[in-house]
Amino acid sequence: MTGFIQVIVTTETKEQARAIAQRLVGEKLAACVQIVDSVESTYRWKGKVERTRERLCLIKTRESLFPKVEAAIKALHSYDTPEIIAVPVVDGSEEYLRWLNESLA
Repeated sequence: MTGFIQVIVTTETKEQARAIAQRLVGEKLAACVQIVDSVESTYRWKGKVERTRERLCLIKTRESLFPKVEAAIKALHSYDTPEIIAVPVVDGSEEYLRWLNESLA
């Protein structure tokens, strides 16, 4: 079973991460969203090197749902240019992938 992706998103606050997770899982656009409470990000923004604490969301979904997932994230996100990166799930346990498939729209 293939066609699954993990979407990686960072947010400024835990509340924003939870709102994104609630919407995606509630609308069956994601089977699961894991929120890692605090990561430190160092990046270049508008010509300056910045460092900030963020929340990391790991979103399990199907590749075909990515456009809807991306739109929902952008509608709820406070950043001008949020990190929204999809990586393929190349393999996984049969039971987990079956559950993932059954949990999505």
